[in-house]
Amino acid sequence: MGGVTSSIAAKFAFFPPNPPSYHVISDESSGGRLFIPEVPRRDDVDVLKLQTRRGNEIVAVHVKHPKASATLLYSHGNAADLGQMFELFIELSLRLRVNLIGYDYSGYGQSTGKPSEYNTYADIDAVYKCLKEQYGVKDEQLILYGQSVGSGPTVDLASRVTNLRGVVLHSPILSGLRVLYPVKKSYWFDIFKNIDKIGMVDCPVLVIHGTADEVVDWSHGKQLADLCKDKYEPLWLSGGGHCNLELYPEYIKHLKKFVIAIGKSKASSNGSLKPSEDANGRSKPSESGTSEEFESVPEVSRNSLDSRLEKSKKENKPEKSRMSTDRVDSAASATHSGAPQHKHQHHTG
Repeated sequence: MGGVTSSIAAKFAFFPPNPPSYHVISDESSGGRLFIPEVPRRDDVDVLKLQTRRGNEIVAVHVKHPKASATLLYSHGNAADLGQMFELFIELSLRLRVNLIGYDYSGYGQSTGKPSEYNTYADIDAVYKCLKEQYGVKDEQLILYGQSVGSGPTVDLASRVTNLRGVVLHSPILSGLRVLYPVKKSYWFDIFKNIDKIGMVDCPVLVIHGTADEVVDWSHGKQLADLCKDKYEPLWLSGGGHCNLELYPEYIKHLKKFVIAIGKSKASSNGSLKPSEDANGRSKPSESGTSEEFESVPEVSRNSLDSRLEKSKKENKPEKSRMSTDRVDSAASATHSGAPQHKHQHHTG
């Protein structure tokens, strides 16, 4: 079993950018306020250093929106850090009208320690504690967002906290082992076993996945959606890969609709969030007026996502979004002789 364990750890590992894409500096002229010199300084952004229960110090950024009624806690993929994510954090906050906090796992960016499954659980817990104590965020105001490997700490926290506003799983994994091999049951040496935890998540869950994902097969997202207690209408992006879903117009539109719908649900406690369907199974506007309210939200920003989309059109190929950077290393170690080779093993970092 030891050989299998080391094989899985090596194949489905963490790939922090090296060197990190950013630094953290203290500005003594502003009372020691932290900032990241590689990105534009903004009054609405706090750069934080948080202590975890496992003894590491992680870096987080909190983006404030003046009209926010919710906070989104974002867990990124396994081959990115905060310097690469910053612009898109700003964009999501603007588009969705939410406060947003993102963080680097232990061993990523300027966070100390080494990356591991259990360190990511301690990392997200430290961010959650910060939101509660420093920003006064209540559970019913909190949306958890996990992309690919980030779905691991996201589902873990969501399975332990009741009354969250919602969860978004973006190209999520059933488990680490299942990305590599089509196993039918959970093993003790597996990591990020979302398949065994998703049934304990009580809040509405939106799953987003590309049908042509070359790293984490679409079947992962479909099965997780089927296992949700409170499933919001999932978004299957036809032809979408693992690292370009944000470039599809449907992505931000559907995500915004979800944020508005769960906000209305918390305000009115009207129950189901699933959009009604016509006789042919097509979604239609709900009687609650969610679609009308969604359409009334102005597009406060038309910058980074749209400019990336236009650039990809001109180049006749999709640009890889930094938000989705993720990687599975198929050459990191020898394949365990008793396990079948999974067909989706690619470098995407």
